[in-house]
Amino acid sequence: MFLLSAFVSAAVASQVSAAVVSGKASSFAGSTSTFQFPPADVTATASLIDSFFPDASEVGFAGPTPTGDEAESIATAPALSPVKGYFPLVRPNTSDKKGKAFNVVDSWANLSPMQSVRSFGLDNTTEKIPEGCKLNQVFLLHRHGARYPTSGSSPATFAANVHAAAGNGTFVATGPLEFLNTWTYKLGAEILTPFGREQLFELGIGFRVKYGDLLKNFTGLPVWRTTSEERMVDSALHFAAGFFGVQSYQSSYYQLIEIEQDGFNNTLAPYDQCPNANNNISALGGEATAAWTNVYLVDAQKRLAPFLPGFNLTISDVAAMQTLCPYETVALGYSAFCDLFTEEEWKGFAYGIDLDFWYGDGPGNPAVSAQGIGWVQELVSRLTQTTITTFDTTVNGTLVSSNITFPLNQPIFVDATHDTVISAILPAMNFTSLAAGGPLPLDHIPENHTYKVREISPFASRLVGQVLSCPASDTPTHIRWVLNDGVLPQTGINGCGEDPNGLCQIDTFIAGMKQRIEEVDFDFDCFANYTFSLANDTITNGQFPK
Repeated sequence: MFLLSAFVSAAVASQVSAAVVSGKASSFAGSTSTFQFPPADVTATASLIDSFFPDASEVGFAGPTPTGDEAESIATAPALSPVKGYFPLVRPNTSDKKGKAFNVVDSWANLSPMQSVRSFGLDNTTEKIPEGCKLNQVFLLHRHGARYPTSGSSPATFAANVHAAAGNGTFVATGPLEFLNTWTYKLGAEILTPFGREQLFELGIGFRVKYGDLLKNFTGLPVWRTTSEERMVDSALHFAAGFFGVQSYQSSYYQLIEIEQDGFNNTLAPYDQCPNANNNISALGGEATAAWTNVYLVDAQKRLAPFLPGFNLTISDVAAMQTLCPYETVALGYSAFCDLFTEEEWKGFAYGIDLDFWYGDGPGNPAVSAQGIGWVQELVSRLTQTTITTFDTTVNGTLVSSNITFPLNQPIFVDATHDTVISAILPAMNFTSLAAGGPLPLDHIPENHTYKVREISPFASRLVGQVLSCPASDTPTHIRWVLNDGVLPQTGINGCGEDPNGLCQIDTFIAGMKQRIEEVDFDFDCFANYTFSLANDTITNGQFPK
């Protein structure tokens, strides 16, 4: 049957249609503007569908439908096309008019659209399967697509502050900020934007072209996982629609939706079961970013404040305006906030998010590897086809104990998760090259800056594990990992050593992961009452120093 569904209804705020003449006070600037479609109380009805809009199988006349063979461009193509661009988003400029010489989009860190990483230090190495090797299995861990801001975060707060000032009848923005006189806040909260849906659909298509040949090795239907949040389910479904096709994806695989909520173990949302991921330990990232914001945005605050007379424009407000640029762009296609900042201020913005992740969700936080280690346990279980029997991390014992919900012998595994989970899994696996530059300073951008969130967890980020046989056979011999199309060195994993193609013998890799599972003290790092400070404590492995 042809199915349609209505969007969840939302309150519709009044739309502003009048323009504000320059120099005249605005009373509606910053007001919230929303829209819903289909209109309220309108939905597709079964009677109309049955009578007038039958699906394709009922209409017939499909024409020729022979299928071709599966693609495996990851192994067969001479070279692979990198992900570049972000159609249909408009590329912004800077206030110092750098034009094509500087790409603002590359400075949005975790709010950037995924674009291929050239290298993580392995010269001339690509995600293409090395010559003489055969692909046996693939693991995909991906982030959701572009979304609206977190509920109650700085963009919405800034809009509320502007609207409150406008309500006093004295709000007048001039110069480069004049657009604020007619600006309304059009962003929702947390769910995917249309561009975000496009990203995951295209990821599904690209993954099918690269790895589709592995479908021949399935004996049943795939089981792929996501969490229960709206944007997570939406991302997983758009990926599947791209991978299998919109007419067949619902019957081509099983979608396991794991509950993302306090009280439920979930390796794809591990922070809910780690108290130190929700207290002053987790706040270290925010503290680091705040310290840096008071360094790099001082000039911007002084430059912009005169154009908002009567409004106390704080550095926090300026940071919110800068954050509105990527969020409005990935939601609306364009943002007037982007052009307010210089090249150096955009570099500062990216570094601020790098600090937030390093000290809050990455190698510099002592509770991070503990959050990622549950997924590592599941990875070892899948690689060795051995059922997990010890449940002392975020692994969900009910789900992984069943071969229905946690099969061990799939040629293709797909897990959907969040940016902060990918950034936690990487140090849990001990990919040390990302942290090679050491702890990040709070007062300047270091020359040897190796930890860049844009390369780690952008929107639609993907971590791919390629299980290979080298030389080609049906028995896996090696594994390597590709993060956003850049091959990761595995030198931090015990026994793996240096390899020009990023390869590690699979038995050695598994032993290294088992060692990491033993090294990470989940109970202590997540539950212990310890102190950790930005000033005195420096780590690069996401674990409390023992």
